[in-house]
Amino acid sequence: MLKKKYLSAFLTAFIALILVLAGCSGKSSTDADKKTKTESNPKEQPLAKKEGNSLTIAVSANLISMDPQDTNDTLSGSIQSTMLEGLVGFDKDMKMIPVLAESYEASDDAKVFTFKLRQGVKFHDGTPFNAEAVKVNIDRVANPENKLKRYSMFELVEKTEAVDEYTFRVTLKEPFGAMLNNFAHPAARLMSPAAIEKYGKDVATHPVGTGPFKFAEWDQSDHLSVEKNPDYWQKGLPKVDGIKFKPVPENGARVAMLQTGEADYIYPIPTEQAESINGKDGIVVENKQSIVARYMTMNTTKKPYNDVKVRQAINYAINKEAFLKVVYSGYGSKLDSIIPEKLQFYSKQTPYPYDPEKAKKLLKEAGYENGFETTIWGANSSTTMKAMEFIQQQLSQVGIKVSVVPMESGTLSDKIWNVQNPKDAEVELYYGGWSSSTGDADWGIRPLLAGQSAPPKSYNTAYYENKKVDELIKSALQTADSGKRKEAYAEIQKLVWEDAPWAYLVVDDTISGKKNYVDGIYLLPDGAMNANNAEIKK
Repeated sequence: MLKKKYLSAFLTAFIALILVLAGCSGKSSTDADKKTKTESNPKEQPLAKKEGNSLTIAVSANLISMDPQDTNDTLSGSIQSTMLEGLVGFDKDMKMIPVLAESYEASDDAKVFTFKLRQGVKFHDGTPFNAEAVKVNIDRVANPENKLKRYSMFELVEKTEAVDEYTFRVTLKEPFGAMLNNFAHPAARLMSPAAIEKYGKDVATHPVGTGPFKFAEWDQSDHLSVEKNPDYWQKGLPKVDGIKFKPVPENGARVAMLQTGEADYIYPIPTEQAESINGKDGIVVENKQSIVARYMTMNTTKKPYNDVKVRQAINYAINKEAFLKVVYSGYGSKLDSIIPEKLQFYSKQTPYPYDPEKAKKLLKEAGYENGFETTIWGANSSTTMKAMEFIQQQLSQVGIKVSVVPMESGTLSDKIWNVQNPKDAEVELYYGGWSSSTGDADWGIRPLLAGQSAPPKSYNTAYYENKKVDELIKSALQTADSGKRKEAYAEIQKLVWEDAPWAYLVVDDTISGKKNYVDGIYLLPDGAMNANNAEIKK
């Protein structure tokens, strides 16, 4: 392994080589290429050995919270899904399916939504699942005084009703045709009302749901474990006795755990090692196109990012083709709008080509001919650090000196999401990602780019505000007419693309690795992991 002091020099040389290759090829790996890479595992490979009936899953970052209504990261939501369930959810292709609701319907004006609930279900602590339990949960997340991170998804709720024991109804303040998608989002998973009352805010470390697994323990320095729920309402599940989720930010360590059998499943697989480990040591690598957008936000309230020419210059200064090859080994595609192609109402934009000379010209026009110094924040995972170092190298070519500041998840969360006043925000550049876990353009745009979505209310880390964009977002929410919504979202995407509050980068593939005796675990297009059907083949 290279020592840290040599890493930047190595990366710079490697990027230079990739830039040459990218310039020659003009395109990334094709879907066929990637399919070959991940399906080359020999069919005759014997099952690896496995003792016991429990699994260990190694993941790339620390877990933040087990409260679904106060969680803003997909990874924590993935672990929650083993214990907590919602009224509706998504299948592996993100098509909506009933879960704790047997059926549901919306009024013609898209203001009233009624759910018929599954009977005979209990929370892990014995509390009955019924309409009153649903009401407690939705009232909690829809109450702005609770200051929960997912409030913005339910702020339109005007009234909730337990019509009878197994009928729940919610009425909105105004029409919102995508509300059912919000109920399918992980934020709408339900916790025991008794647990909410008993633990208060500490319910984040004492999750009690209705899922196939029950919370066992959480050593925040090492792992979180769940155990089999013997009374689960779906017959035949779960198929394993327990699962241990172990955060392992360093890519090499995570792969080594899979190779030695210390981990049975890891997510994500570092793309640079995917092909080399597939089909060896009983390992199977799987990848699919995702709806996970990767970008770098620029704090538009701070100089020099309050100047659109600077923001556009940064987009011209980054070679997205090379970024995809260096950071993701070609497993993905370039982001060509503010939302990924697979989201409803996506509208393709004209890309910012790699043009360092144009970037320098724009910087000169903005008064920064000699560049400037800045910092970029991001998580401390291997892939994120590689991405930030790539950006650092690229921007240095146009005179922008970037200091890379990786942070542990909890620290990053505190410094970004807990800022109460935009004037106090220290963030300048932030490398992050987003998956619209409702499958709808609204959740891919509004939380990240609406003027009212700055932290701590939501996730607009660019502190971007455009009154026309805000008006269009509002109009798109006030109709269930798909044609009108499509028109509004197309204009939004055009306006924001030109305003460039982000450096638009890539849409990465979901990519995971498992031992070949593992079955039933899969990744959704939004990057969430579902392990509820996990089993060990013998």
